[in-house]
Amino acid sequence: MVHFGLASLGIQWVALGTLCVLFLLRRPLAKLPPLHLAWACLGLFLAMSLLVAAAAWSILLMTGNAEGSRTVFVLRMLAMAMVVGLIGLLAFQNYWDARRLAIRAKQLELEALQARIRPHFLFNTLNTSAALVHARPDEAERVLLDLADLFRSALRGPELIPLAEELALTRRYLEIEALRFGPRLQLSWNVPDTLPDVRVPSLSIQPLAENAIRHGIERLPEGGRLEVSVHAANDGIDVIVANDLPTSTGNSRGHAVGLASARERVLAMTGNQGRIDAGIEDGRFVTRVRLPTT
Repeated sequence: MVHFGLASLGIQWVALGTLCVLFLLRRPLAKLPPLHLAWACLGLFLAMSLLVAAAAWSILLMTGNAEGSRTVFVLRMLAMAMVVGLIGLLAFQNYWDARRLAIRAKQLELEALQARIRPHFLFNTLNTSAALVHARPDEAERVLLDLADLFRSALRGPELIPLAEELALTRRYLEIEALRFGPRLQLSWNVPDTLPDVRVPSLSIQPLAENAIRHGIERLPEGGRLEVSVHAANDGIDVIVANDLPTSTGNSRGHAVGLASARERVLAMTGNQGRIDAGIEDGRFVTRVRLPTT
């Protein structure tokens, strides 16, 4: 009974002492990274456990209730404190990882929302529609309907949709841009009539086509060629978006703007089975989306 009472009292003193030291050291500890702070708390917890164990042994020794050696008693107390501390550290690390993932998910969601329908595209589309209203009202109506479909998909939020639906949405976007660029934009579609039942994140292909327009075709005074193709692969389906590059720059830095967000979304919504690879091949910027079929 005496040992149980001392153990309970020791736990209270360890907890109270650790909290007091953390309060006194709160300013320097606040500058530490979260994981370093957790390890510092564990060190303080063990140090306080050592002091309390030594004090408890002295009390037992004075009351004549000490059994065994002091070293074994202190080591036993430190071992229990270590187990409790490591459990707490593991719980904190799991919490911090979950918190970081939640923050990153929110950031990716915001980036995806910003990348879906860009303001400059909206303004350009409305200007194109206004120019077509009197001369070609049917085409102006089609442009506005396509624009409505794009915004409907943007507001729908991230979800998995059939690949055929995503490609149809990308085609509507490129048809709008084709009216704006005229002969400067040469579109090529190499898509089979029948597509496998593959589901992709909503608006995962369209931003890649938009990148190809913004950082490729738009910067070429004479325009260029943009190709969208779908090919069967051993472990899935490849969706390829390729565009001509300005010869004066010859780099792919601009294309990276929307790739990071699209890559993270594809990875997250395909259970890390899908991926996006991008790079320059034969003077063209090629983005390849690998989608699992199962």
